[in-house]
Amino acid sequence: MSVTPIKPTDCHDSASLAKGPAQGPRIFALIPCAGVGARAGRPVLPGVSSVPKQYQPVAGKPLVIHTVNAFRALGPLLAGVWVVISPDDSEFEAVFPGFNAPGERLLKAGGANRATTVRNGLQALLDAGAASSRDWVLVHDAARCLVTPGQIANLIEACRDDAVGGLLAQPLADTLKTEAPYAAGPRVGATLERAGKWLAQTPQMFRLGPLLDALLQAEQRGLSVTDEASAIEAKGLSPRLVRGSTHNFKITYPEDFALAEAILQTRQD
Repeated sequence: MSVTPIKPTDCHDSASLAKGPAQGPRIFALIPCAGVGARAGRPVLPGVSSVPKQYQPVAGKPLVIHTVNAFRALGPLLAGVWVVISPDDSEFEAVFPGFNAPGERLLKAGGANRATTVRNGLQALLDAGAASSRDWVLVHDAARCLVTPGQIANLIEACRDDAVGGLLAQPLADTLKTEAPYAAGPRVGATLERAGKWLAQTPQMFRLGPLLDALLQAEQRGLSVTDEASAIEAKGLSPRLVRGSTHNFKITYPEDFALAEAILQTRQD
């Protein structure tokens, strides 16, 4: 496994890292922020050749600021907030100069995919002495800017005494179809039973050590995991489902920006 070493420019508040973890499990937030958002199709910012979706403006602020602020609102409930960006990212510090409060760390160790980015972030937490394998980690998509402090707190309350951990999710409300490929375009292959099916969201809350082990094992087995829960499931464990909100969607397509802006504006009003 290769993890980008932490340099002084990669982390803020580095002096506090030497203190090590406190007694008892703590809770950290880890926000993977290394994607490029190719499906979002958002017009780029003026004067910038290419800007990933997490840095695009929504309701007057770069998207990632809304995301981080939801975790900041939890105050001392969290031991720290780590954001993992790509090594060549030149946008984050430009659009988010205020990300330097106590406990906030910026790590330039993003990988080729989400699982690698999360794995590198978890390993960095351990290597820096900031957390122990027993501590909890809330992994949250940078592009889910509509999550609320209340939803995060509900997840923590439901999972902090759980043997496995869990995730925010939403019961499937729509009819679910499979795709059958045709030369003229996809057509319906079958209709699936929707009862008992949930849409996975984030944050996803697991203990640092078991989650890191699960991601490493999935990589060694050649498994493609798109979220942390699926890596935990591959070990034969069943994460807890904690009901989230339909508003906690991931900005993925162009029309998602307008919907997110409307929701955030309503909250501000």
